[in-house]
Amino acid sequence: MALQLFIIFALSLLLGIASAIDVFRGMEFGYSGHNGPGKWGKLNPTFSPCSTGKRQSPINIQRNLTVHNKLLKPLTRNYESANATLVNRGYSVGVRFEESPGDLLINGKNYTLQQFHWHLPAEHHIEGQRFAAELHMVHRAADNSAVVVSMLYHESKADPLFSMIMEGLKHLGKENTEVPLGTLNINELNRRPRKYYTYVMSISKEQITTLDSPLNSHCKKNARPCQPLNGREVDMYDELK
Repeated sequence: MALQLFIIFALSLLLGIASAIDVFRGMEFGYSGHNGPGKWGKLNPTFSPCSTGKRQSPINIQRNLTVHNKLLKPLTRNYESANATLVNRGYSVGVRFEESPGDLLINGKNYTLQQFHWHLPAEHHIEGQRFAAELHMVHRAADNSAVVVSMLYHESKADPLFSMIMEGLKHLGKENTEVPLGTLNINELNRRPRKYYTYVMSISKEQITTLDSPLNSHCKKNARPCQPLNGREVDMYDELK
């Protein structure tokens, strides 16, 4: 079970950062200290929206302020097994796909899953509550537009998807930054949520510790603080309404 948060509004931040990984590698970047989130906008001109942008993520979702949008459609995902590599970027641990693992269909447009990565603790809040971890699934379309789907985890029993990469994580470190996973079965992610953001996956304490261990010391808690809505509307999909 997973909390599905459809983060269209996160693209200005995510694309600015995700498309500049090479720039990141050449600078000291972190989630705390003198180069933490409050200073990101000054690290490089590419990241100036982190200081001046009005459509930043993450946010705190307040249910009484969300709007039920009848125009929203179900999330249609068609994922399958694909060759993948476990990657430690120092500021996050994730999985990069070496071939297409399938698509997310939105309003007749296909977005191919490129990679996913975790944040500890979760970045988005719901009613002020912060969860144990958050998974970002980054998709791109043929025109290079992107969509991100987020899953929030609470600490409890082990997550089946995460369990499949646990052995690889044991070999991942600051020196060994990439570990081939072979064929990774992500069919578990095809489940269709009734709501975009009301059911939450669980992750075990052992999995949290294992995910944290390869990260740089200043990125152990790699969650950006919540950002203001600045007048944005948060829409909700609920198939029962």
